Amino acid sequence: MSTTELPPLSGKVALVTGASRGIGYGVAEALVARGDRVCITGRGEDALKEAVESLGADRVIHVAGKAHDVAHQAVAVERTMEAFGRVDYLVNNAGTNPVFGPIADLDLDVARKVFETNVVSALGFAQQTWKAWQKENGGAIVNIASVAGVSASPFIGAYGISKAAMINLTMQLAHEFAPMVRVNSIAPAVVKTKFAEALYEGREAEVAASYPLGRLGVPEDIGGAAAFLTSSQSDWITGQTLVVDGGIFLNAGVG
Repeated sequence: MSTTELPPLSGKVALVTGASRGIGYGVAEALVARGDRVCITGRGEDALKEAVESLGADRVIHVAGKAHDVAHQAVAVERTMEAFGRVDYLVNNAGTNPVFGPIADLDLDVARKVFETNVVSALGFAQQTWKAWQKENGGAIVNIASVAGVSASPFIGAYGISKAAMINLTMQLAHEFAPMVRVNSIAPAVVKTKFAEALYEGREAEVAASYPLGRLGVPEDIGGAAAFLTSSQSDWITGQTLVVDGGIFLNAGVG
């Protein structure tokens, strides 16, 4: 998106974690497209710089670091406040899924890593944005969960359990942060990203054919949902999980 195509500034500011590519980038792109200023985070400095250049360096900044690092969380929020003076929206997208296999054989240290990155980091960022801005000024939080968190997820059990925890975290935060901050989550099915590549690589047409809408998701699908959940159009929605799955759950019925 070129800077000449950008709309007027909305006056709102978002922090999006894990946003150098994939779903996080799609979310950041959707928010910038409506006029928000955005801070994106991720582990890779070079990838973040490329993303900022593509999104628009006059409206986007980046902070590199590991999502579960409390110091990184604090710096990301601090720099957002320094650069833009506020942080209305938090989108917790950073996540990991380093293991594939039966849960009976799951290395518990790996399980701890998954929870640190997928759940504890989301709580940490929520605490930081709450204290820095949202407690007094309001806003919205969107947690990127997964359909793996609302059903059994063979061979990605640790990931699914962590996303189920994230959905419950969403409800807990929504209850405690009301009425100032609305908190919702999005549960995507398979979205075409490097993160999910192993779930469809080499057989995309076959996998897509199982979806009633006939295709896999793309980051823009989740970006649009996040933009809705951080807009005034969703002002009476909190504590909810929006399943964005191309209709795949419809296949769970009989027949």
